[in-house]
Amino acid sequence: MSPSVKLLLVVACALIDSDNRVLVAQRPEGKALAGMWEFPGGKLEPGERPEPALIRELSEELGITIKEECLAPLTFASFAYPEFHLLMPLYICRRWEGQVASREAQALKWVRPAKLRELAMPPADEPLIPHLIDLLGA
Repeated sequence: MSPSVKLLLVVACALIDSDNRVLVAQRPEGKALAGMWEFPGGKLEPGERPEPALIRELSEELGITIKEECLAPLTFASFAYPEFHLLMPLYICRRWEGQVASREAQALKWVRPAKLRELAMPPADEPLIPHLIDLLGA
């Protein structure tokens, strides 16, 4: 048996605009992987389901309101970092209420799926890119 590994469950969302671009956020200074671009989302609270956690995180980070039925699971990442193992379901969302705005001083940008490969992204996010390209085209 291998030693126990801490499992970290986080949820992420590929918000898709009317031009089939995807929103990414830049991790702020002072956080792990600072400066890298990632899909918005975050950690689940104890006892929280993934969809409500993602709705909460997107409200806190971006100031938007999303209904659970507007979240569609696309794929997931399973990645072994040295300190923990990350499991991250990726949802897509095309409909929300409000204007996307940075609420936590993070830079935001809308990017065509193929251009995601040009951004410095955390290793766990990179395997998600081909799924978005398959769904949305380049």
